[in-house]
Amino acid sequence: MIDQTLQRVFGYDDFRPGQRPVIEAISAGRSAAAIFPTGSGKSLCYQLPALHLPYLTLVISPLLALMQDQLAFLARHGIAAAGIDSGQSREETAAVMEGVKRGEIRILMVSVERLKNERFRAFIRRIPISLLVVDEAHCISEWGHNFRPDYLKLPHYRHEFGIPQVLLLTATATPRVIADMRERFDIAEGDVTATGFYRPNLNLEVAPVPAEMRPRRLVEWLRPRLGGEPPQPTIVYVTLQQTAERLAAYLSKAGFVATAYHAGLDSETRERIQRDFMAGHTPCIVATIAFGMGIDKADIRNVVHFDLPKSVENYSQEIGRAGRDGKPSDCLMLAGRDNVNVLENFVYGDTPEPHGIRMVIDELIEATGTGHQWQLVLNTLSQHSNIRPLPLKTLLVQLELRGIIAPRYSYFAEYRFRLHDEPEVLIARFEGERSAFVQVILDASQRALTWFSLDFAALERLGQERGLNVERARVLTALDYFVAQGWMVLESKQMTEVYEVLRSNIDPAALCEELHAYFHDKERAEVERLHAMLALFESEACLSRRLAEWFGDTRALERCGHCSACRGDIARLPEPEPLEPLSGEAVARLAGELMQQLASSSEPHPATPDLLARFLCGLTSPLLTRLKARRLAGFGALEAYRYAEVRELAARTPGVEDQASAAPMP
Repeated sequence: MIDQTLQRVFGYDDFRPGQRPVIEAISAGRSAAAIFPTGSGKSLCYQLPALHLPYLTLVISPLLALMQDQLAFLARHGIAAAGIDSGQSREETAAVMEGVKRGEIRILMVSVERLKNERFRAFIRRIPISLLVVDEAHCISEWGHNFRPDYLKLPHYRHEFGIPQVLLLTATATPRVIADMRERFDIAEGDVTATGFYRPNLNLEVAPVPAEMRPRRLVEWLRPRLGGEPPQPTIVYVTLQQTAERLAAYLSKAGFVATAYHAGLDSETRERIQRDFMAGHTPCIVATIAFGMGIDKADIRNVVHFDLPKSVENYSQEIGRAGRDGKPSDCLMLAGRDNVNVLENFVYGDTPEPHGIRMVIDELIEATGTGHQWQLVLNTLSQHSNIRPLPLKTLLVQLELRGIIAPRYSYFAEYRFRLHDEPEVLIARFEGERSAFVQVILDASQRALTWFSLDFAALERLGQERGLNVERARVLTALDYFVAQGWMVLESKQMTEVYEVLRSNIDPAALCEELHAYFHDKERAEVERLHAMLALFESEACLSRRLAEWFGDTRALERCGHCSACRGDIARLPEPEPLEPLSGEAVARLAGELMQQLASSSEPHPATPDLLARFLCGLTSPLLTRLKARRLAGFGALEAYRYAEVRELAARTPGVEDQASAAPMP
């Protein structure tokens, strides 16, 4: 049956390596995992079975670009699929949900964050689901290279929605991550299919060049590749946004058509650049790692690392975008050690300070005094604690893993709606108890001109007085129904997460120390991964073999014959130019303006060594953003120096508080 579907729907005569055992496992009712290199056909492992499963296939995808690309592929093959994303209008989302409800849509793609949406969860609970697909599944492991804490909740959502099967898809998972994935979703070892990481068509070259000579060397290397007709599609990866802009300008002056791409550009500009690259109008993109995921362009001939990648996993993922059509493609690594400090500093920038961790713990303890529920708005807590949202999510997950809190539900604190007719018209559409139910919703809503704001506390009180069922889930279902009928426009905001506090006997100082030690361990592991990557690039052994072994694949040839190491070109990454010795006086002078601003502001955060080091190394935080620190002369002035050295000197600056005394008292 699956062979007939492969031919009839997708037009393929045979499966690619690894696809058949995964599809057969799913078709037999088992959960499975597919670890295939980028561009090796992971998506077919859910697309084909979805046509034979009785109910919906729900796909969790980390990026909008990935969703759009896969939806376009499914549409071309006549498969009923849709996605829900933040860029859609409410009417578009309602139309997709109606199609799912009627069974017309077989595959629904959403981000993991969509599952935190109270209204979406209320909707999806009523939909029978056959299969949960997790794309970029390495994100569920804290040992994955771009760990996303929200992914840790997917086993809980699977249970909540009663989904019988799971399919995990990823291109980059080490043995430790694979074991983590299997355990979290109870997948049998025999249902994990890894096809290997060796790509025979990729020519890997490590040819490090000192920083000052690198732009000219890049132009020389690109000349025959971009100078022909047509020019070869090429991606040049850099670390910083400003490097992308400067290098794209340099290449343009050299006569190439090159464009910078990074997260600092608005979404419309990024989409236009991506479209031009896909269509071949822009042959060369100079990009930060913001570019690449979801780019299903088979004929990328060259991938260049002008700066060091962040890890072996990132390097593997980025070169994996070359040569998906199986034709020979070149992957060049030009970088030396000149930006190692910058990459290390990015790692340090995500480690919460003890002061911030203690503020979170104190809010948690305060919540236990008013009951067993802790309600928080992530962005508000991020601002209050000066912890970036992603590490703050990780902190909350760690509190969960320690049995201190448990997630219960999320809801929007604010709902407002606008009626297309007068309230009496809406009420008159119903009779009896339903009419009274609609009436109580309107009575519990405050009207300002054309918009109504729903007050749930008032609704609960009025419901009790009138003997009506005003459970939140029923109210939200009714509001969505009104939207679907075209009777109202509905808006929601202020996502609030509710946790149950399981333990109130917390020693805040000890817990703060334990959590800070956890983040320091992760920090150390990330830095070690960075240096493991440097060792790989300088290896005398075959690069293709070393890369495969990193991911637990021992099937690759001892010598591939098409990498620089096999050709005898053993790389030695050049050291950066020595920096001027750093003095405590220089640190105090450069940080002086920030310290003055802190002293004169109402911010509760003290001047700590980490805060000053982040400012001087050009690392943002919620507090520094609020203080508009980028405008100050010292911001990023020492970004070339090691964070640890800057922090040590900052600790000796007069007026700086050490971490212990900076922690709030209970």
